[in-house]
Amino acid sequence: QVQLLESGGGLVQPGGFLRLSCVASGSILSIKTMGWYRQAPGKQRDLVATVTRDHRKVYADSVKGRFTISRDSAKNTVYLQMIDLKPNDTAVYYCYMNIATYARDYTNYWGKGTLVTVSS
Repeated sequence: QVQLLESGGGLVQPGGFLRLSCVASGSILSIKTMGWYRQAPGKQRDLVATVTRDHRKVYADSVKGRFTISRDSAKNTVYLQMIDLKPNDTAVYYCYMNIATYARDYTNYWGKGTLVTVSS
């Protein structure tokens, strides 16, 4: 069974920075795309950024130039470096990975989320 565990969320002032991490554990054969989504109160879950196995990256327009996604495939880990945070970045951040295991073809797995609050 695969589990994704996020860490690094918290309370930060506007203009501040945070680094989120997400590590996958279990009987993992291979991971294709890794990514981050976020869901603000009362809103739908939206894409933040994704990174493929060959490190091609996609970002939401709202975070371009401020957020950087990266991955360490050897550690089954994806990171999200966030700078110049704004109050409308406040949300629960979820990581996801497209993972193949010994028992199952590629499937999307989700973490339980980590809360990021940007407020003075």
